[in-house]
Amino acid sequence: MFFFLSHTFGMLAAGWEDLLPTLARLINLLVFIGLMYFLLRRPLGEAFRARQEGIRRDLLRAEEERRAAVAKLEEVEGRLARLDAEVEAIRAQAQREAAEERERIERATEEEVRKIREQARREIESAAKAARAELRAYTAEQSVRLAEELIRSEIRPEDDAHLVNEYVEELGGVGR
Repeated sequence: MFFFLSHTFGMLAAGWEDLLPTLARLINLLVFIGLMYFLLRRPLGEAFRARQEGIRRDLLRAEEERRAAVAKLEEVEGRLARLDAEVEAIRAQAQREAAEERERIERATEEEVRKIREQARREIESAAKAARAELRAYTAEQSVRLAEELIRSEIRPEDDAHLVNEYVEELGGVGR
């Protein structure tokens, strides 16, 4: 603007004739600027206010989204922190369950061994009883066979007749 004024004053020195077209242009420019200001002041002000309000809304929405993202991040970080604890708890639970299962299997094995031993003991006792009974029967048979052989070898025909007579007399006495 300083250049314009110095140019204008320089032209004043040259003469007023040359100054009139420049002065008319200057007045036209000022009228145009005033008219533009008067006509565009309200629409431009509203447009700037709307743009400012849009920017403010965008900033508020961006701030809200940032808060939501921070909250989500904190939630995820909390989950991750709890995840380590949960993994450790699951690992401890699995170890406890494995120890309990091992103990249960040991008890079941001990019970099974006890049952097998008891069954074996019963079978041994049963086999021993059967062997004793068989031995008694065999002993009795052998005793009877030996007694028969002894009696046959030592009994004489007169003793045999005498025993038969005694037996008959006993039978006769029983029938009466």
